[in-house]
Amino acid sequence: MCSMAELASKVDGLIESAVLSPDAETRGRSRQEILDLASASGVFQASTQGLYEAAGRGLYSGMTVPAINLRGITYHAARAVFRAALKDNVGAFIFEIARSEIGYTGQRPAEYAASVLAAALREGFKGPVFLQGDHFQVNAKKYATDPEGELGAIRDLIREALDAGFFNIDIDASTIVDLSRETLEEQQKANCRVTAEMTRFIRSIEPEGIPVSIGGEIGEVGGRNSTPEDLRVFMSGYLAELDSGMKGISKISVQTGTTHGGVVLPDGSIAQVKVDFDTLGELSRLAREEYGMGGAVQHGASTLPDEMFDRFPQVGALEIHLATGFQNMIYDSPHFPKPLLADIHKRLSEKYAGERKEGQTEEQFLYKTRKKAFGDFKREMWSIPEENLAAIRDALEERFTLLFRKLNVVNTGPVQNMKA
Repeated sequence: MCSMAELASKVDGLIESAVLSPDAETRGRSRQEILDLASASGVFQASTQGLYEAAGRGLYSGMTVPAINLRGITYHAARAVFRAALKDNVGAFIFEIARSEIGYTGQRPAEYAASVLAAALREGFKGPVFLQGDHFQVNAKKYATDPEGELGAIRDLIREALDAGFFNIDIDASTIVDLSRETLEEQQKANCRVTAEMTRFIRSIEPEGIPVSIGGEIGEVGGRNSTPEDLRVFMSGYLAELDSGMKGISKISVQTGTTHGGVVLPDGSIAQVKVDFDTLGELSRLAREEYGMGGAVQHGASTLPDEMFDRFPQVGALEIHLATGFQNMIYDSPHFPKPLLADIHKRLSEKYAGERKEGQTEEQFLYKTRKKAFGDFKREMWSIPEENLAAIRDALEERFTLLFRKLNVVNTGPVQNMKA
């Protein structure tokens, strides 16, 4: 039995090797050792299915589960999450990464899982860890020209994620909702079919005894707000496509007025957003009462004002997705090395010049593209001095603590008792 100091040193070394080693076999061995250590320490990867089915049965209410996207310095940011969780006995929280983020941050599911589990070990967390594939999204352009190729790519990603212990998968076919069609049924038809097809695929390969929690989406974030009619039409079409007796989705993502990353003003600040809480509450209620799901999911929320977060559990939102706000805290921290930030800005301006939109200010361009620097500068960010990383972790921990309290997930430590 090694001491805490010895374990900390061992975990630090393993995760650095698991992320940065140039040798694939070394990365794989380090990741497996992290998994073995986590299992021996009482840390295990889990599904929210039982928790969300309990919400659908009315066994609990008044809390909104945060789903946290960590795009960079993931090991260090996850340590901050676990510290905040241990402080208030929080168990109902999710780590997630989207299909697009996997690409531009250079974090495949196995690497992301290793970073999160290593952080749990480092901070002494025990119990279930929920990993989620966020926005496993259909690319509308690719689907239009090669639908089977695009769906095959999503199936491959789902298999990879499940192999890495991601037992929560959000299928996002809202991108192929066709609002030019005359009826809601025609608009949602492709979404229903693809979501059902992916549900069948997941059920066919999920581990025995671990029902994966699957999410669907009826309205693309940043588009028009969702309605009760959208929900009913989607669920009618989805259930008709689904095999009889098969466990379906546990939650539904909706659009209520937010945009991923927020709306960036010319000076780089974020515009105020009006969230339609009435619609969010009504859709959550319908999802539970009419379809037995846990409720509705809110996306694009991390840049909202603090005073809004209390409202989500009040209206019955099941889950809330949070990403860009944590990215902003890292880059805007006074402890983020200024020379490294200057190098990042220079690289972004050169490498992604073709993405600059007409009329976009420098601040808007950098805000929109800097998420990609987490992949381009992964090694450099890993080498940020420990005292700087510690200060960034402290600030993130304070933020996660505030969010956990406002979303009312304190004292949810024993969520592993919720069985599907």
